Amino acid sequence: MTPDLENKKQWALAQLRKYDALAVAFSGGVDSSLLLALAKAALGERVVALTARSPVHPPSETEAARSFALELGVEYVAVDSQEMTMDDFRANSPERCYICKKVLFADLKAEAGRRGINTVAHGANCDDLNDFRPGMVAAAEAGIVAPLLDAGLSKADIRAMSRGMGLSNWNRPAMACLATRIPYGTTITVKALAMVDDAETVLREQGFTQCRVRHHGDVARIELPSQDLVRLMAPDVGPGIIAALRAIGFAHISADLEGYRQGSMNRSLSSEDHVHDSR
Repeated sequence: MTPDLENKKQWALAQLRKYDALAVAFSGGVDSSLLLALAKAALGERVVALTARSPVHPPSETEAARSFALELGVEYVAVDSQEMTMDDFRANSPERCYICKKVLFADLKAEAGRRGINTVAHGANCDDLNDFRPGMVAAAEAGIVAPLLDAGLSKADIRAMSRGMGLSNWNRPAMACLATRIPYGTTITVKALAMVDDAETVLREQGFTQCRVRHHGDVARIELPSQDLVRLMAPDVGPGIIAALRAIGFAHISADLEGYRQGSMNRSLSSEDHVHDSR
């Protein structure tokens, strides 16, 4: 770990020690995993990991979060989130993430309060400031703290620090809730979410660790890192994936020639759509 990164780590630990106790909004991704590990180092048993559980989160991700928390020796609680019961969330406007996080953070704060914990933290980092992140506004409005962001940590910093601390998932591919695979304006359904999860499971089983399947009605648009596109089209790989995704319910299977890029669905947004992005 570089001296600069070590300084950021020590600064974050010092800030975390100021809390009597902390609940971490824990997805199991690299960012919230580092936050949980730092909180554990700073506060010991006065930390709890709270993970949202709903159809927008793949069961495999929820299980990975549980396993990591247990690996750290941190109490783990799955909190059933209610976004799929909300008409305005299912309508899938550009404010979808804000709507979801506003309710979710209220539920997490309530769960923390039942445990006598006054502060909830999430794993936002400096790179999150460079994309459309309405959920960040919901977090700020709810008083959710962001220690990694406050410490000036980028995604690359987080991976490097996680590796230096020996965290088992330091190189885990970036994840996001399954609703991000469905274009804005298209109603989110449990069936569509399950189709995406099943399709991405097929790709991961073929060794494509960083993948997205965007759900465009009966079309599956596969995003992979550019170097993986050739293997996707190989005669011993492509036909099997096509057959599997058709069995899931997609009539047409396409590969995006631009490859995987985070937040690709946000390209369709105009500046007027960024209602909460500028706040």
